[in-house]
Amino acid sequence: MTTVRQRRVGKGTEAAEDQPSEEKNVKPDGKILSDHTGGKLWNILSITVGGIVAISLGLLTSVYVATLHENDLWFSNIKEVEREISFRTECGLYYSYYKQMIQAASIQQGLHGLVYDNKTESVRTINILERMNVYQEVFLSILYRILPIQQYLEPVYFYIYTLFGLQAVYVIALYVTSWLLSGTWLSGLLAACWYITNRIDTTRVEFTIPLRENWALPFFAVQIAAITYLLRTHLQPVQERLTLIAVFIATFLFSLTWQFNQFMMLIQALALFILDCFDMLPTAKVMWLYIIQISGLLLVCVLQFFNSMILGSLLISFNTSVLIARTIQKHLKKGSLLNRLGKLIFHVLLVLCFTLLINKFIKKILNLESDEHIFKFLKAKFGFGATRDFDANLYLCEEAFGLLPLNTFSRLSATLLFYVYIFVLFLMTVAAIVVAFRNLSGSNQVQFMEKMEECTITLKPDAAYNLLHTVLFGCLALSTMRMKYLWTSHMCVFASFGLCSTEVWKLILKCIHLYTSQRTRVIKYSIPVIILLYISYKFWPGIMDELSELREFYDPDTVELMNWIKSNTPNTAVFAGSMQLLAGVKLCTGRTLTNHPHYEDKNLRERTKQIYQIYAKRSPEDVYQILRSFGTDYVILEDSICYERRHSRGCRLRDLLDIANGHIMDGLGENEPDLKPALYPRFCEEIKKTLPSYTIHFTRVFQNKTFHVYKLAKHK
Repeated sequence: MTTVRQRRVGKGTEAAEDQPSEEKNVKPDGKILSDHTGGKLWNILSITVGGIVAISLGLLTSVYVATLHENDLWFSNIKEVEREISFRTECGLYYSYYKQMIQAASIQQGLHGLVYDNKTESVRTINILERMNVYQEVFLSILYRILPIQQYLEPVYFYIYTLFGLQAVYVIALYVTSWLLSGTWLSGLLAACWYITNRIDTTRVEFTIPLRENWALPFFAVQIAAITYLLRTHLQPVQERLTLIAVFIATFLFSLTWQFNQFMMLIQALALFILDCFDMLPTAKVMWLYIIQISGLLLVCVLQFFNSMILGSLLISFNTSVLIARTIQKHLKKGSLLNRLGKLIFHVLLVLCFTLLINKFIKKILNLESDEHIFKFLKAKFGFGATRDFDANLYLCEEAFGLLPLNTFSRLSATLLFYVYIFVLFLMTVAAIVVAFRNLSGSNQVQFMEKMEECTITLKPDAAYNLLHTVLFGCLALSTMRMKYLWTSHMCVFASFGLCSTEVWKLILKCIHLYTSQRTRVIKYSIPVIILLYISYKFWPGIMDELSELREFYDPDTVELMNWIKSNTPNTAVFAGSMQLLAGVKLCTGRTLTNHPHYEDKNLRERTKQIYQIYAKRSPEDVYQILRSFGTDYVILEDSICYERRHSRGCRLRDLLDIANGHIMDGLGENEPDLKPALYPRFCEEIKKTLPSYTIHFTRVFQNKTFHVYKLAKHK
């Protein structure tokens, strides 16, 4: 087909063959001119149909996840407090700022309340716009206020429909990326269908709506699509400039909406660096991508009031180091194989040294310690020594930060996605190794072109980038389950591209001496269609059953707690408790908190550890003094934490506190030899006995099956 042929122009021999045909088209030969016109019309028709299918699938995905959310909670029928409680943990915290902006007397007053916030952390005034990635909530609240929709749409629906709408952008971006790589929109259709049928492993938007990744990943997918287009050969200068602008905008929006942006883009930068070292990408375009990453992140840094964590990020240090090293080593890609390998090793060491030096220097100047918990966690996770650090252990014991469960692969295999992915990944990896070795071996352009003519194995720059992207993000997902959504969505793209790729089937058929262009064309279209029919047959009934299943939100204990707080405590009251619960307290009641789930601040981490002494073995006097130092008026104790059974011994919150405090853990099992028995019983258990030593400081004012609220005495 015409589209496929145009995508294969990148090869030197094919480009030479295509040139005479272009000359023939201008000759007054009616048949040839007619074929050319027919090819153009077919190309326009294909793009039109493919575009309509992409938009339709994107909209259907949005409706699908919105319906699942409604059916799961009966969101349209439950009370406002129940809707807000459904935004669990940090989701509730982020949504509270949207609610705060909506309820403010004016936009200016709302922004002032965020910049000078004294309700998120008691006895402290913090800048929310600097500390957290909540510009999306600010933008959405302003949009809601200025649009004439208040009479027709509640603020909460405007918020959730926007995020469900972004799922359409996400699916369309995945579709387009696969289409660009393979040359056929059938590949995009298969990628979108795989994304939908593997929803459990590709997204969690329907039950964690305000989570930062649900804002950011659609923009990341758009950025990948733009990079894929940018890396195509023979782009016109105007096309290249427009694509670079698109990459910058997508990179900026991705960086603005997620605090983990720098770590994701660092992996992306590593992929670009490795491919550039092996001469598999155009160096000039790679340099532009480094600059775009730096400039996008610095612009976010300015908007976040010069957030020091961004300035001290490894990404900025790494990209700057690469740009400096490339300036120093101008002839990196010249010479014999051994010569180039020597230069390459020196280049890698130079970049590594520069990165560490620049990063160390920036952190020293800024006195930056905001991200130290991440490196402590990584050090302990990968076995570089055990740790008693409370923050690191808190991450290590969370399932989301553990290894990817094996049952993930069985689910992905049920749709044939994982089998196809492994098949394509193996073939593309072999091709990449061959191409990389050939590039390093070639001493000049003439020899390179000769080898291109002789060898059937080629790898286009856009395919090479997506290959390494999926490998690196796959490693991230395997090591940290929470990051699997970055991998599984791209897995759909990569597997569908390989299945619909002319190059992949051409390579396979040539290896078994069965290659003809007609046979290749038949296979690349027939196998995806068969898989689509299989997916439809097997999963369509399940999707229909899922959409017809109706459930309802039910959490009466939390609802009772929130209603009691609103009715029986002053608006200025300060509450202490678990991070997850307090996010809900802020959203539902507007009361002041002592701590919250946004953990990217050293002072907050220290504060949280102190507040959590309510679940440790500490004296009532110690706990009282700690809580009063943060201005606490009420403390909420949860039985689900005090008597936790979800985690095994050593990973319960009370165990982590005992280890950090040097105390022996509860229950049967081994303890480290230097741990000692505590002098006091566990506070959260002992306070319920209403002993005089406790009642002098704490008075129980509310309780139900889950929560116990105590008011602190105000001693002079």
